[in-house]
Amino acid sequence: MDVPKATKETSFKLLDTFVDLTFEFVDQPLLPSKSNFAPVEEIGEAVTVTEIEGKIPDDFPEGVYIRNGSNPLFGGLKSSKSIFGKSSHLWIEGEGMLHALYFTKVKGKGSKWNVLYKNKYVETDTFNIEKNRKKPGFIPNMEGDALAVLMATLLNLLRFGVFDKYTSNTNVFEHAKKYYSIAENHMPQEINIQTLETLGNWTVNGAWNQSFTAHPKKVPVTGELVIMGTYPIKPYFELGVISADGKQMVHKVDLNFNKCILCHEMGVTERYNVILDFPLTLDLNRLIRGKQLIEYDEDGYARIGIMPRYGDANSIKWFEVEPCYVFHLINCFEDKDEVVVRACRCRRWIIPRPNLTIDEAELSLDSSNETSFSKDDVESSKDLFSFFNICEWRLNMITSAVKMKNQTTADHQFIMEFPIINEHFIGIKNKFGYVQLFNSETYSNSGGFAKFGGLAKLHYEERQFEISKDDKQEEYDLIKVEYHIFPKNTFWSGAAFVPKVEGVDEDDGWIVAFTHNEDTNQSQVYIIDAKKIESKPVAIITLPSRVPYGFHGAFLPFNL
Repeated sequence: MDVPKATKETSFKLLDTFVDLTFEFVDQPLLPSKSNFAPVEEIGEAVTVTEIEGKIPDDFPEGVYIRNGSNPLFGGLKSSKSIFGKSSHLWIEGEGMLHALYFTKVKGKGSKWNVLYKNKYVETDTFNIEKNRKKPGFIPNMEGDALAVLMATLLNLLRFGVFDKYTSNTNVFEHAKKYYSIAENHMPQEINIQTLETLGNWTVNGAWNQSFTAHPKKVPVTGELVIMGTYPIKPYFELGVISADGKQMVHKVDLNFNKCILCHEMGVTERYNVILDFPLTLDLNRLIRGKQLIEYDEDGYARIGIMPRYGDANSIKWFEVEPCYVFHLINCFEDKDEVVVRACRCRRWIIPRPNLTIDEAELSLDSSNETSFSKDDVESSKDLFSFFNICEWRLNMITSAVKMKNQTTADHQFIMEFPIINEHFIGIKNKFGYVQLFNSETYSNSGGFAKFGGLAKLHYEERQFEISKDDKQEEYDLIKVEYHIFPKNTFWSGAAFVPKVEGVDEDDGWIVAFTHNEDTNQSQVYIIDAKKIESKPVAIITLPSRVPYGFHGAFLPFNL
């Protein structure tokens, strides 16, 4: 608004006073089983790591293993109470903190490694606003009483110019030898990979200044970066292609959606972009009518769109699929006339979080506490686990036929999520995938928090046998799965695949991940041979600071 500065400042002060008098910020409690979701402080300068069990392989590449995660300011995630009702953040909404482990070889010392650990907040625009205020400013608005959520959104917009804070806590990626931190409610922040300092927002030279997917995809051969952004107002869904040198937006298009979908992932093949349109929506008009801001439509349609790399809304070929939700794709590629889409699929949208209980009849999301979510609920939580599968869609570009098959059984034992592959195979046919595991017992005992206690290796070109009830051996169309289960009460997050520099096979390399032992309160990094996934780690690196559970990780070699 074109009004004098003094008038603006007076208005802001009045709004701040109104919020201070009307809203009470309350820490969302963390019960003992969730202690490693609590935030940590920055440690300052990088610390040398000396406690290493086993041996870091000689042919392990020099680089940084880095993981992003939620690390709320001011003690923890906040809820708010006011005359309008209650509202709260989701557990994924804490400010972003980077945790980095640097691997460099000591010059003249052969295979001797120098390992350093450092952590640091991602200093987004809104992070700096709250840090300078020295108190919470943004009112939680992701769930709660409809009027409270609506007022929180309006007051955030009036006071700070945005609906909510920019968390930048989900992923880390590289493009054109620059490094970025990202959460999909804002554009990426460029990071100095050595110091972890935040260098500013990446706008692609002013061509993109809105939300940006947490999972951009690098195109095979060309090296271009395909991105997307979804918004609560028009244009609801935009797609962009960034040049291989990161200097320009070579293609940007509105896909002409008529609603805002909550879409966490997109895919690429050698020629196409893969668009997921599933029935999870964010609707401001629905909120104004007193309903939920985010809602999964049980009767809604689901479809997958295949779009030429530089196409537009009219060039997308849509394939109707059974309604479901996909948080993460494993990979997409072309196979003759078909586009193959591999994913972690659930039959509806559910975010595991502290106040999730499982109603056997409806799988409803009701508040609970640690005592009410007991071992007696394991059977009903197993019903939840049957909602998840590794699946594959084959979409025929000539006949428009859709073939979908589950590639793992819904055996009520594990949910497989947060997939990774050897990134050299993004967009082309891959033999292997790797997924993090959490099981029904852990899920029940943790009161609904997702804590990953193992790793699975997916063998797409090998099949497995199962024994049927009549004791006859039958071959089901299931892929072979190998497991690496961590010690009891040890959980991990942010796994990444580290390829061997001169590797020959797709699985020549290692899986690295931050782990935490809840019995000893000790955080470590495991290095596991990807070819021998069931073997014990080749190295376990004990860290000087606790590392809370987080989201996605990456290994960024120094010799790019």
